[in-house]
Formats: sequence, C-alpha cells, structure tokens
Amino acid sequence: MTTMLPKVANEYVRATNDHDAAAFVECFSEDAVVNDAGREFRGLDAIKTWSRHEIMDAKVTLDVLKTVDRGGEVIISTKVDGNFDRTGLPDPLIIDHHISIEHGKIARLRCSLADQESSP
Repeated sequence: MTTMLPKVANEYVRATNDHDAAAFVECFSEDAVVNDAGREFRGLDAIKTWSRHEIMDAKVTLDVLKTVDRGGEVIISTKVDGNFDRTGLPDPLIIDHHISIEHGKIARLRCSLADQESSP
C-alpha cells in the first residue's frame, strides 16, 4: 500500500536531496538510532558524523519509488544515486529506509538493500 509520507520523513528525503546537513540532523530525536547496512549509530553526534561522510560528502540523492505504513513504521523504498563506491552493489541501487517516528522526530532509522523481488 502506497501512502503519503509523514512530515519528518518527507523532510528527511528533502534534506538528503538538498545536501542540507543541518536540516538532515534536525529530523532526528536526541537519542535516535540509525542502522545503516548493519552499522549502528546512536545519538545526534554519531548521526551527524555518519551523515556527513555517508550522505552529504557522497552527494546522495533519493528518488522515492514507494512508501508503506506498517503500523508505526514507515518504509520508504528509494532509488539511490551519488558519488560513492558501488562495488558489489546492485544496479539500480534500491534502498529501503525503515523509519520509526516519535514526537515528530525520527527515533529509529534502518537502511538496507530492498528485497530485489519485491522492489518496484
């Protein structure tokens, strides 16, 4: 089921695409946890460092393909582009962003390769 993005999820995508580091970090709660391909980052300082190196410096862009609301978790499937090492990655690169929101901020974010069979 495709759904409209909650405000903070939309801001997350926009900040990523605009390469706006401050707006990106503002999307997260103080004690948020990010799991990016099995690597965990806890709290705003860690998320800021991770996003600077992995998102902003790499000029990552997200093309939203599908959004799904699964009872408290929003899953955004995106085609990802940018200036990063693509060795061993599928083409196109489809990433699912599993977002849990609390009090209008991202409390948990898990980014993983989309199941290629169920990708749009």
